[in-house]
Amino acid sequence: MIVEKIMNENIISLTPTDTIHSAVLIIKEKRIRHIPIVDDNFQLVGLVSDRDIRDAAPSIFRTSEYKNDLQKPLTSIMKTNIITGHPLDFVEEIGAVFCENNISCLPIVKEKKLVGIITGSDLLHSYVELTGVNQPGSQIEIKIPNKAGALYDIALIFKKRNLNILSTLVYPEKTEIDYKILVIRVQTMNPFMVVEDLKKEGYTVLWPSLPGISHD
Repeated sequence: MIVEKIMNENIISLTPTDTIHSAVLIIKEKRIRHIPIVDDNFQLVGLVSDRDIRDAAPSIFRTSEYKNDLQKPLTSIMKTNIITGHPLDFVEEIGAVFCENNISCLPIVKEKKLVGIITGSDLLHSYVELTGVNQPGSQIEIKIPNKAGALYDIALIFKKRNLNILSTLVYPEKTEIDYKILVIRVQTMNPFMVVEDLKKEGYTVLWPSLPGISHD
């Protein structure tokens, strides 16, 4: 899945000369956490978060003393060293950018212009769609050899049961580098027949696992 499929194109933005007070009002009214700051050509020049606003806004106990702070331009608090993405980036790669840089939003830029924005919530929703957990079904986790053709062999077992695979994920087996963990979301509420088929073929099924029953 590419970024342009999930990015929010209805962008709420401000300009560098807008005041901190205007950002406070927008964040409260629109219930958002980030405001991109753009120039007259809609090119991204900064980013303001609700945290920046909280740090800049005067304490409720000292409002009269520092009320002029809210009239300062956003240039006084906006971040300018901004990590951005492109509409054709892969969502999975963008997820890695979020984790590696500990960010909660990513402006999306095309030909130097701001065209969208992605938040952590957008990524979470896309993950739900990619994994198929929003559809009725069952999850099966299998320990498989890390070799070519392993996924094909597994798929044949599901095909014999005429089971529709909703999604697949593969992640490393932490203790054995010659194996992977395959997570399959399958369109059935009773996966135990295919689980038995997998075991008969010599696969280790990690989930579902009934109490007292060995994985082997």
